[in-house]
Amino acid sequence: MENQKKIAALVEKRETARLGGGEKAIEKHHAKGSYTARERITKLLDPGSFEEIDMFVTHRCTDFGMEKKVFLGDGVAVGSGTIDGRLVFVFAQDATVIGGSLSETMAQKICHVMDLGMKLGAPIIGLNDSGGARIQEGACALAGYAEIFERNILASGVVPQISVIFGPCAGGAVYSPALTDFIMMTETNSYMFITGPKVVKSVTNEDVTVEDLGGARVHATKSGVTHFTAANEDEAIEQVRRLISFIPQNNMEEVPAIEPTDAIDRVDDALNDLVPADPNKPYNMKDIIYTIIDNADFMEVQPEFAKNIICGFARFNGKSTGIIANQPNWLAGVLDCNASRKAARFIRFCDAFNIPILTLVDVPGFLCGTGQEYAGIIDHGAKLMFAYGEATVPKVTITIRKSYGGAHIVMSCKQLRGDFNYAWPNAEIAVMGASGAIGVLEAKNIKAIEDPEERKKYIAEKEAEYKEKFASPYQAANRGYIDDVIEPRNTRFRIIRAFEVLKTKRLTNPGKKHSNIPL
Repeated sequence: MENQKKIAALVEKRETARLGGGEKAIEKHHAKGSYTARERITKLLDPGSFEEIDMFVTHRCTDFGMEKKVFLGDGVAVGSGTIDGRLVFVFAQDATVIGGSLSETMAQKICHVMDLGMKLGAPIIGLNDSGGARIQEGACALAGYAEIFERNILASGVVPQISVIFGPCAGGAVYSPALTDFIMMTETNSYMFITGPKVVKSVTNEDVTVEDLGGARVHATKSGVTHFTAANEDEAIEQVRRLISFIPQNNMEEVPAIEPTDAIDRVDDALNDLVPADPNKPYNMKDIIYTIIDNADFMEVQPEFAKNIICGFARFNGKSTGIIANQPNWLAGVLDCNASRKAARFIRFCDAFNIPILTLVDVPGFLCGTGQEYAGIIDHGAKLMFAYGEATVPKVTITIRKSYGGAHIVMSCKQLRGDFNYAWPNAEIAVMGASGAIGVLEAKNIKAIEDPEERKKYIAEKEAEYKEKFASPYQAANRGYIDDVIEPRNTRFRIIRAFEVLKTKRLTNPGKKHSNIPL
């Protein structure tokens, strides 16, 4: 009988803990169109797989009447579960408990699952919905944040870390997501900023709304802080599950592979005519990507930020691959500060987690002007070069059309240890385009020709000569800088064959404490 009472008390305590801040607080939370912490976990993980730990932890603060505000679990649900059968660790901040504010014990719970994730080699997913540090705890709450940040740093490159922003994320709270590999924000209710609108108004006299200061749209298009956005919480959760399907559990695993259902030797004749003969005419690089990958299944990263470069995950013959591609449809595919750092960070993630990299090149150069120079285009361009040169995973590069100057170098050229570098027949690899080159090399001769028609004819002849002599892919192939010139329709097959050859690649960088990437 006594045992039954104890068991009944345990069941009751569990039910109380699962209610977080209580039924009224949950109703209020639902009224905002938001799920509770445990509802989010249930939707994220495979049915019945969640194993919650530290359910009975409570805070220890007795100041400011906090001894009367004690909740089991103390504002965060933590534990493990599976996504498509693969182990993950998760924490979900509970906004129904004191606004989800972070206490010392709440931080300890989060650190506990992060330590387990590191120890067991499984991804760590954080579902953020918090009012920030718990003011009543002062320095203890700040120390809790610092403990979390340190673990984010140590876990970086060891296990994948994903942050989902479902509500407020302000002040010091923003730094944990910023230290993780990917951030997902919902277009409703979520926002991130260092200081809120009221502080901004008092310091800078700017009038700005929460949404305009740190909403999902701002961080997706202007700052690049968030990697994905979703219309609602259900969509965000589905995107996280999809993202997990492309990435390995940890830095010691190979990439996930699924049973391929798309023929390896599938060809598409449309590719032979997809790129305009005129090098100044745009086209959509995504048309090529969707054609050559498995089942047109492409998960783009930061699709609304720095659109002149495309980054994302796809599969070739069932195996995950990272893709970086210039986008001629946006700013002619030129490299600028934002595009360089966007691609560099994506490359470093792929390299950290053994994900092969495919690079599709059509780049006229770096964006010029005082705006870019003052913004540090030199350093940002160097980031991209550094990332490619440091990467030891299999790297296949295909020059689709243009590859000029310094931009040619930073886009995974042979000298940055590109393993297989191919080019389409119409590719141009040179210091600069024919028009610009002839304008410099033949300036005196052109100026000496008085007749406009004769001048035009002379320029056309010299440009054609330059293309043939300096910009042709066969010239690069002649020097061994291009391994082969391939027929566009066979691109998919050549990529798969190259990665298959490279699957046993082993390359180690010189021993060092760590590199010093130009930040």
